[in-house]
Amino acid sequence: MKNFYYLLFLISTINLYAQNNCDNANAYLVSAYSHVKTSYEANNVSHLKYAAHRSLESINLAKKTLADCNCSKALEQANKALEVLAKVDDQPTYEDGRYFVKRAKEFCQQSVIEMDKCATSSYSMQVVEEENTADSNDLASLKNEQAALLAQQEALKRKEAEIKRQLAEQKEKELLLKKQQLVVSYEKVIDLNIKTYNETLKSCNCGHQTIIKSSDSANTSDMSTEALKEYYTNQLKTLAKAYLAELDSCKL
Repeated sequence: MKNFYYLLFLISTINLYAQNNCDNANAYLVSAYSHVKTSYEANNVSHLKYAAHRSLESINLAKKTLADCNCSKALEQANKALEVLAKVDDQPTYEDGRYFVKRAKEFCQQSVIEMDKCATSSYSMQVVEEENTADSNDLASLKNEQAALLAQQEALKRKEAEIKRQLAEQKEKELLLKKQQLVVSYEKVIDLNIKTYNETLKSCNCGHQTIIKSSDSANTSDMSTEALKEYYTNQLKTLAKAYLAELDSCKL
C-alpha cells in the first residue's frame, strides 16, 4: 500500500512539473509574439531590431521547457520563428527587416495557437483569442494606413506636376522678356548708328544718300536668343558697309 501511494505521489509530481513547464513555455511564447508584434509596428529600423531581438530571447527561453510539453507543432513553429528572427539584425533597411519580422510574427502566432491546443488551461486559450483579435485589428489598421499613404503620394505627385508646370511657365516668361530687352537694345544701337553715319556724311558735304534701316524686316518674336544676335549683327554689318561705301564715293 505504501508503494502504491508513493507511485501515485511520483506521478502527480511529474504531471505537475510538466504542466508548470508548459505554462512557462506558453508564457514565453506569448511574450515572444508580443515583442515581434511590437517590432512589426516599429517606425524605424533600430526599434524594429531591438524588439525582434527581445522576441528571439523569449523564444529561446520557451524552448528550454517546450520540449517537455509534448507539443511538437508548437516547437516546430517556434524554431521557424527563430530562424527568420536571426536574420533581422543583418538587414540593412527597415523594409528588409520588416519582411522577416512579418514572417516571424506569423510563426510566433501559430506557435501560441499550437501550444494552446496542447495545453489544458482555459486562460491560455483566452490569451490566443485576444491576440488573434488584436492582430486582426492591427491588419485593418495597417490597411487603412496604407490607403492613407497612397492618397498622400497621389496628392504629392499632383503637386509636383503643378510646380513643374509653373516653373516652365515662369522660365518661358523670363526668356520672352530677355528676348524683348535684347531687341530693344539692338534697335537703339541701330538707330544711333544711322544717326551718327548720316550726320558724319552730311558734314562731308558730298551729296550722299541717306542711310536708312533695311526694309527686310523679320518676325523676331519667333527667333531664339542666338538667332536674334545673328540677325541684328548682320543688320549692323549692312549699315556699316553702306556707310563706308558713301565715304568712299565722297573721296572720289
